[in-house]
Amino acid sequence: MKLVLCDDGKHLKFAPLTLTRPVGDLRVGIMTNTERWDFYVPGAHMCYETEDHLYAKFPPAYKGELWINAAVIPDREVVDAALDLEEGQELVCASGWIARKGKENLEKVEYTGKVIVLENRWDIFEKNGEILEMDFRALTTRHPGQPLSSSNTVIGDPRLIFIEEGASVEASILNTKTGPIYIGKHAEVMEGAIIRGPFALCDYAGIKMGAKVYGPTTIGPHCKVGGEISNVVFQSYSNKGHDGFLGNSVIGEWCNLGADTNSSNLKNNYSKVTAYSFETESFEKTDIQFMGLIMGDHSKCGINTMFNTATVVGVSANIYGGDFPPKYIPSFSWGGAAGFEKFDKDKAIQAAKAMMGRRGVPFTTADQEIFDYLAG
Repeated sequence: MKLVLCDDGKHLKFAPLTLTRPVGDLRVGIMTNTERWDFYVPGAHMCYETEDHLYAKFPPAYKGELWINAAVIPDREVVDAALDLEEGQELVCASGWIARKGKENLEKVEYTGKVIVLENRWDIFEKNGEILEMDFRALTTRHPGQPLSSSNTVIGDPRLIFIEEGASVEASILNTKTGPIYIGKHAEVMEGAIIRGPFALCDYAGIKMGAKVYGPTTIGPHCKVGGEISNVVFQSYSNKGHDGFLGNSVIGEWCNLGADTNSSNLKNNYSKVTAYSFETESFEKTDIQFMGLIMGDHSKCGINTMFNTATVVGVSANIYGGDFPPKYIPSFSWGGAAGFEKFDKDKAIQAAKAMMGRRGVPFTTADQEIFDYLAG
């Protein structure tokens, strides 16, 4: 079966994260929607309806058997209802369409169950706990988990801790009273870490010694994280290896936060935050009070960097220096509070190749095309 994950016009709502990936490839909970549909429909051929510059890396769909709204988070019930559609039908809910077979003159089939839909980029951390618990229930039915080492202290129900094959958790405090804790394959929680669920440490990721982690938090595959974090989603291959606070934030792929980087997640007057919108290219009021840092892929910051509440950083930016940089930092920027200059594309690619090469991941021609497009 060919499944087509459609951005459905929401590409800029989730930027800068979706400047380098389709909506369906955003990680929230434990998995991306690509991974969820593959989990529920094994062997399906996954492709995308997204922005033109992404098609070299994310295969396009010229034909498809089932078209899927990539912003809808599927569970078993949603998937089954979508698979039951007949040609010419569209599955819908109060928030819009979920899936369809065909594109014109569609008969609407109402789905009356619960549906989680991502509407804005901050939903990635706002809805992370609910989605993480849903993923936890699905993933932990496949096989038994590994036993937890006796060196750890468990507060709450130990049955809500699931450890995949090859993972290591030693001399840490794990609290499941606020949600489950999932430890992926070959992941590592170093000694002295304190973790409150809901929490997911994905495959090959690591939590550093003495880290303090408040859920709902997701550490994506191959990320290394330390210090204090609260309600943060890391996509994959990114590092926050040292002390410093990060809360209510989303960090893209191949990012690095220098030692003692801190991000404010609450305004001094406790008002709703204003954040940069890629749709309007201006700052807009949101309906939430807590928002930290939203950072696009391949961006980095130096030691002791300070970010204001609701700072948005584009792709391949390099931030350093004292004082607070602006609340919006465009892609391919180099500098800090004293001002920015354009980060040369060739140097940005060189840095990306170096970081990816350390993890044994090639910088492909598809990556090159995305950089070429974004750098202009």
